[in-house]
Amino acid sequence: MVHTERYELIFQMSGAADDVVSVRMTDRTGAGGFPVYEDETGIVRAEISDRGEVRMLASGGHQAPGAPVLARPLTEDAPDTQ
Repeated sequence: MVHTERYELIFQMSGAADDVVSVRMTDRTGAGGFPVYEDETGIVRAEISDRGEVRMLASGGHQAPGAPVLARPLTEDAPDTQ
């Protein structure tokens, strides 16, 4: 199965502009069997299914990651937004 290499995760912020985080596929898989993606810091992690369903993963203790509104696939020629 071919998976998208990069996504933008869009988080809706109340009273402010949306927060957009670019993530890249890692060599790990999540509990659902789909690839785990992370940002360049390794703090934002998510398992993204082949249908674009997102499960946020905690990368450290006491973390309660919010759910993104949208996971938008990026093409390889799209610039990095980080």
